[in-house]
Amino acid sequence: MFDNIYKDKRVLITGHTGYKASWLALWLKRMGAIVFGISHAPHPPPTHYEIIDLHNILEKDIHSDISLIDEINSLKPDIVFHLAARAIVANTFNEPESTFQYTVMGAVHMLELCRQCPSVQGVVMATSDKVYLNNEWNYAYREIDTLGGDDPYSTSKVCVEHIVECYRKSFDMNIAVGRCGNVIGGGDFSEKRLIPDIAKATAKGEVVVIHTPNATRPFQHTLEALQGYLLLGKEILKGNDVNKCFNFGPTHEMTVLEVLEIAQARWKNVKFEVDNKPTHKFMVYKLKIDSVESRKLGWEPVWGMVPAVVETIEWYKAYFEKGLILTNKNIDDYEEEYGLHHRD
Repeated sequence: MFDNIYKDKRVLITGHTGYKASWLALWLKRMGAIVFGISHAPHPPPTHYEIIDLHNILEKDIHSDISLIDEINSLKPDIVFHLAARAIVANTFNEPESTFQYTVMGAVHMLELCRQCPSVQGVVMATSDKVYLNNEWNYAYREIDTLGGDDPYSTSKVCVEHIVECYRKSFDMNIAVGRCGNVIGGGDFSEKRLIPDIAKATAKGEVVVIHTPNATRPFQHTLEALQGYLLLGKEILKGNDVNKCFNFGPTHEMTVLEVLEIAQARWKNVKFEVDNKPTHKFMVYKLKIDSVESRKLGWEPVWGMVPAVVETIEWYKAYFEKGLILTNKNIDDYEEEYGLHHRD
């Protein structure tokens, strides 16, 4: 995949102790990249970072307050993937100041370091599909649609988008932004996320309480989102201009209740009850995104929404019931199916 472009490339990932970035780091290492990570120290176990022993996989693993790191020049990265941010929407209501500090100023700091680092050819910046002004319509948001945020999480992401545009225009930097649909996959143990809550409750023999069962989301496996980021990185390393935003999401969406039903079909011990009370006052009930622009790059989903939920549930079931870690197997299976999709 990706024309072997990452082999021997020096890649810096921020937020690598987080769930999604840890998958990215492992995948890049498998492709022969020289991978560096900068992040806060990992949360208490279990974490995906710990489970896959990422510390011993990376070329250099720096745990520090990301806003204080000044080692980028010594690392000499060819490309930077910036995924560090405050990630749990519900928690940002309790910590708005730190949300803006780490998400917004963290992005500013890394862009400034990249601007001053001669080796950096470009940056892939992860934001969110929550950056769009919430209209609660059945229309799929396009990259040209109005941005808007009412809650700390989405507002911080919108701020990052404006900062990126500033650095593009003011300093002629090549910065690609990935706006991904709701990402799911094994190894996420965060609180207040749908499938991790289901998996942890089931492992304890407890009933999981689910809110807003009819809310729709563009659920996709984390490997789909990372395929998008890596395609953007490929274009940067080829010297192509990708100074724009790209949506990465499935062609349809799924309700929270449908996810639960699939989970229960694959893991009979799953038990749930519904509480229709929203988790916060800015809850988005209808969300879908248009990924036409990313398809022009060659991006396309390999696993649909149902397989994404199935693979995710099977990861947790294997981990909690048998102590197995299916991350590498998931990547193997994904690459194999990707190859079948692109066979001449």
